Amino acid sequence: MTEQNPVQPDGWSFVLVDSLEKVYPDVPPRPFDRTIPVSVFPGETASIQVALRPPMKHDFRLSGALEVAIDGPAAGIATISQVELVPCSLAAFPQHDGGYDRDTPGLYPDLLRPTPDGLIKPLYGQWTAAWIDFVVPSAENAGDHELGISVRDVEGRLLFSTHIGVTVVPAQAPQLEIVNAHWFHCDGLASHYGVGVFSEEHWSIIDAFIGSAARMGANSLLTPTWTPPLDTVVGGTRLPTQLIGIREDSGYRFDFSKLLRWVDLCAKHGIQYLEIAHLFTQWGAKATPAIYVETAHGMERRFGWDVPSTSPSYRELMAGLLPALRSFLAEHWSLDRVIFHISDEPAGAQALAGYQQAKAVVADLLDGLTVVDALSDFEFYSSGVVPNPVVASDAVAPFLAAGVKDLWVYYCVAQDTGVANRFISMPSVRNRVLGHQLFALECAGFLHWGFNFYNTANSLAPVDPFKDTCAGGAFPGGDAFMVYPGPDGVPWESIRYKVFAQAMWDHRALSLLARLAGREEALALIDTNGSGGSLAMDSFSYDPLHYRRVRELVNQGIAQRVGQTRPRINLSS
Repeated sequence: MTEQNPVQPDGWSFVLVDSLEKVYPDVPPRPFDRTIPVSVFPGETASIQVALRPPMKHDFRLSGALEVAIDGPAAGIATISQVELVPCSLAAFPQHDGGYDRDTPGLYPDLLRPTPDGLIKPLYGQWTAAWIDFVVPSAENAGDHELGISVRDVEGRLLFSTHIGVTVVPAQAPQLEIVNAHWFHCDGLASHYGVGVFSEEHWSIIDAFIGSAARMGANSLLTPTWTPPLDTVVGGTRLPTQLIGIREDSGYRFDFSKLLRWVDLCAKHGIQYLEIAHLFTQWGAKATPAIYVETAHGMERRFGWDVPSTSPSYRELMAGLLPALRSFLAEHWSLDRVIFHISDEPAGAQALAGYQQAKAVVADLLDGLTVVDALSDFEFYSSGVVPNPVVASDAVAPFLAAGVKDLWVYYCVAQDTGVANRFISMPSVRNRVLGHQLFALECAGFLHWGFNFYNTANSLAPVDPFKDTCAGGAFPGGDAFMVYPGPDGVPWESIRYKVFAQAMWDHRALSLLARLAGREEALALIDTNGSGGSLAMDSFSYDPLHYRRVRELVNQGIAQRVGQTRPRINLSS
């Protein structure tokens, strides 16, 4: 049986599927289009799926798992996972746009459960899929590779076989040329795994999750110098995760030993930027972060929602802490790769005044440093209060019109209509397009708040992300995290993780083509209709083949300019 004739009501059905197709249990998936070649850079992952469904016969009985195998030389550099369904209690808000796969509560394909033995569990009456990743780590093995894929039952009988060619481009992709910031949450890791904060077990888990973030393309991580004042109910606290030790002893004394360990882990995994935890509370900078101080009477929370942002006691702490932190980072990192924040998502005239007052408390201590904040209110920029805004993707138009230099963008729960996002219920193209958009708009950075947030909204309680993908029902499924906390402190990836990584590789490939052939050639490839429509945040193609074709044309252009040839394809086909 082949993918050209896949659906067999009385027998096993198999379909070869590309990575932009989500295999739902009740619908035959879109087959892989072989007219579009597959090529990647050294170190980049090529992904393919084998969707499968047992015979739709009443008297058929499953006898065990199927073995999916990669045959030939490629077997050693391929990995297999099973695509698993996860619960999604909030698929979409009411009155959403039409760009969702589905909008009802249910089970959705997202989790990639590693299967080192290649054993995939079929399910009665429904489709499931094996997700296959292939990566050539070095340019020494550039060229054409063939993956033979076979599926056998428990008795060893061959049920399906196919093959796919993958070309590894003989060129190194440049490093990602933008800041790609994903907020890392240490508290959820400690809670889920039941380990002490910054215990050796916790550090080992943090190490693994930082590595996972880096492999997704993240190059900037939120650093809990003090517990980040984010997604915390007014008047409440999150599990303390404070890297900087603060002791009150005839003034404040600071211990940066834990921060040094964090910095070393970031360097180990190639993280390029550190984001310092916000200096004031979310939604307007009204109060101070929950900062803990060791005193003669033990550890106490000295600051928090109950201490106003303009409190002289907070200025006293910052006057000692920020210069010491600057000195530490200058010695062990690089100050030009450190990002500070005042407050997340301020909006409105009242918040503007409060933001200005809070910023004034620390402005002199941050002189010469990079300060950026996520917002959507244009007045925060036009008034000069936030010279480096991180703008919501659905509010970017006035900022682009104003010619904001080095513009960053972000999306989160609120960007559910008309723009890119990565909710579980959205098609993968809505995730993949971001690489094109960031390149086309010459954005300097991208930010997302949830790489691994495993709490309810407002951090009222922890959640089990295998059972709750919606932060207690507050956010559309998947908004809060990209990886699942697998056993033994190992992060398990998601379809959304894989596709977002592809988007960042698209950006790297486009950057290389622009360097070799000029930006205009690269821009012409990603434009969907010749009128610049794909250059806007709210206008993009929903055709998954568009992204495959564009990437192959980009790779083709690169290969031609480094002295190689690639099969030519027609973008309009």
